[in-house]
Amino acid sequence: MSEPRLPEPSPAGRAVPLPPLPMPPRPNRCAGPLYPFRAIAVLWQHRHLWVYVLVPLLINLILGGILYVWLLGQGLQAIDLWISGLPDWLLAIVVILLRGLLVILLLIGLGFLMVQFGTILGAPWYGVLSEKLERLRLGSLPTVGNHPLRIVRDIWRALLFEGKKLLLAIGVGSLLLGLGLIPGVGPLVTGTGWLGLTVLLICLDFLDAPLERRYLSFRRKLGVIFGGLPGTILFGLVCLGLVSIPLVNLVTIPLCVAGGTLFFCDQLRLRVDVPDNQVDSRQG
Repeated sequence: MSEPRLPEPSPAGRAVPLPPLPMPPRPNRCAGPLYPFRAIAVLWQHRHLWVYVLVPLLINLILGGILYVWLLGQGLQAIDLWISGLPDWLLAIVVILLRGLLVILLLIGLGFLMVQFGTILGAPWYGVLSEKLERLRLGSLPTVGNHPLRIVRDIWRALLFEGKKLLLAIGVGSLLLGLGLIPGVGPLVTGTGWLGLTVLLICLDFLDAPLERRYLSFRRKLGVIFGGLPGTILFGLVCLGLVSIPLVNLVTIPLCVAGGTLFFCDQLRLRVDVPDNQVDSRQG
């Protein structure tokens, strides 16, 4: 990209104003599901950002490996105690079946457990990754000031955000359970509603980093997501599929965080009605 051209002085010594910058291209409403994969290309081009993916991945693998070895040892001891009274002809078959089942169940269970705690452990690195991608894409970040209680405020807003997500899930979930009692169409409506609710929560998680940097209220975050339909719902569906694969999701979670930031910068930022150098003073 060429350097911005400075105003040229007129013969009289006055600056001649440059023509206005061209308007950005119209957002592509259906581009949402592409952004987790576009994030791969961006990270490949900017390899200095790999550290924010690899460090939490390594931490999760080390902790998960230690926990897996410990649980496997405890499980094998429990199996040996349980089968100690079996006859010899049955012992070999039962040992193979139970040990194989233990290995598979531990892999699946730890996979889902590592998603929950892995996201929390990796949050500091994922937040920095999102900031660096937004600065890379837009050239700057929103100005938030240096309020002495900013850390306390940010923690409080994070707790409010999680609480409001929980209330949203409980409220909508209760409604869906009631609709499920309708004969005929009830199960279909409930199943579709649960999928939509899950996708909405996924969008809130993976689009929250750039939205929270602007201190938007929870209602406005929902407004940005609904205003970006159908791209946001398609983005959420792809991310839901990517993070639902045990162990693989340790890699796909930061990809979805990066994809959400790029998606916001390219497609959704203009829906936020405050300039980048201002923040919304409304809380939670």
